[in-house]
Amino acid sequence: MRRVLALCLLPVLAAPAAGCELALLLAVDVSGSVDSGEYAVQMQGLAEGLRDGVVTEALVRAGAAVALMQWTGASRQELSVGWTRIERPEDVEALAARIRRVPRVWTEFSTAIGQAMTFGMGVFDQAPACRRRVMDISSDGRSNEGTEPGEIRAEMDSLAIVVNALVIRGEDAELPDYFARNVMTGANAFVVTAESYDEYPERMRRKLRRETERPVSALPAGAIPARFER
Repeated sequence: MRRVLALCLLPVLAAPAAGCELALLLAVDVSGSVDSGEYAVQMQGLAEGLRDGVVTEALVRAGAAVALMQWTGASRQELSVGWTRIERPEDVEALAARIRRVPRVWTEFSTAIGQAMTFGMGVFDQAPACRRRVMDISSDGRSNEGTEPGEIRAEMDSLAIVVNALVIRGEDAELPDYFARNVMTGANAFVVTAESYDEYPERMRRKLRRETERPVSALPAGAIPARFER
């Protein structure tokens, strides 16, 4: 059904909203493996990353639209900040302040990445028709409930949604590779790795720069690895 919808949307995708280069959906992991301090680090890191001068300038130049969702178990996803158009630096500051104050919705449930991706597709149904559509997933664990994320990737591709990831590796040495093989999808998609939540703010800032500043294909050869950044 959604693939049929994708075909119907092609004319819309071919005619983006005036001045809109990027629709960016920030997807925050609030599963049981994330404690209250780690949740606060995520929200603060997102706010600080958006306030980065390079990121702010790129969002304004792109006339971007940004939204934020929380996700955990198979039936638990919420759009916490709806699509917000960025036309001035003041819009970025207001958005960052709002994200910093977003209350956590759940605390004790599983990690359903496939369902988060499916919910994200529905969020993009309500987005402005921008030239690029990017879902930015942050997580510290593998999917352990619901549809496997690898089964969702073709649908994401059919809707021209790129999925990037920021992975908090912790004790799972293979977690970045798991996200690269099962979650990351789309042209120029990539995974950024933080060894712990202490590294999250800086890695998120770098990730937002990469997503917003200019297409990866425009970077000089060798500037950033094609699939991983550590």
